[in-house]
Amino acid sequence: MIQLMKEDLQAARAQDPAARSDLEVAIGYSGIHAMWSHRVAHELWKRKAGKAPARLLSQFTRFLTGVEIHPGATIGRRPFIDHGSMIVIGETAVIGDDVLMYQGATLGGRALDKTERHPKIGNNVMLGSGAMLIGPVTVGDDVAIGSNAVVVRDIPSDSIALGLPASHRHKEGNYPLDPRHDLIDPATLL
Repeated sequence: MIQLMKEDLQAARAQDPAARSDLEVAIGYSGIHAMWSHRVAHELWKRKAGKAPARLLSQFTRFLTGVEIHPGATIGRRPFIDHGSMIVIGETAVIGDDVLMYQGATLGGRALDKTERHPKIGNNVMLGSGAMLIGPVTVGDDVAIGSNAVVVRDIPSDSIALGLPASHRHKEGNYPLDPRHDLIDPATLL
């Protein structure tokens, strides 16, 4: 757990140019606090007798940080929640390594069944402010999802997703992967 905490601090300093020291990040970053609390809640959640304490811990953390992460969500290494506020991560969400989330990002469900109903996010993904990923969509590795994009279908690796509903374009080319949409050139976004 100590190693994971150190990685979290390093990720915050690498992703946020305003972060000046590990101490500052450890004391003052609500996204880090939410992630550390989630790790404890997730371990409790995996135990049959720990589900109620895990939910109580996650709700208390939401009260303190404004970040709601269901204790059942699976989150990889070195995540960073920048401006930790109004983040929602649902129970069956799976998040890969080195994921950057900005304020207001939602990984929500659209079914009431007890199934895999939340997004699965690959590695090295950036979720812009207000991005909404709804339902059991899969987002590949090395993807950038723009601010306020609403993702309701899968996004392949090495793509940029924009709009409502989000359309995607391969990062390296100037061709749309989905010819039904006239997409913005991603080079103008970088």
